[in-house]
Amino acid sequence: MHMNLSHFEASFLFSLFTSVVLGVVSKKTDRERLQYGGYVFGCFLLALFGLGWLMHFGHG
Repeated sequence: MHMNLSHFEASFLFSLFTSVVLGVVSKKTDRERLQYGGYVFGCFLLALFGLGWLMHFGHG
């Protein structure tokens, strides 16, 4: 089985899985885990779009 993912899809999945793991291992209550995981996921997506636009304008 071969899976073809675009760069965006691979980055999105990495962001999702990494934020879930960071939320689970770094906080004590379920509420804190959910909030922190959402915050980290949002930061990842913000960085993903920001760097994407930076590369877009940098390459002309």
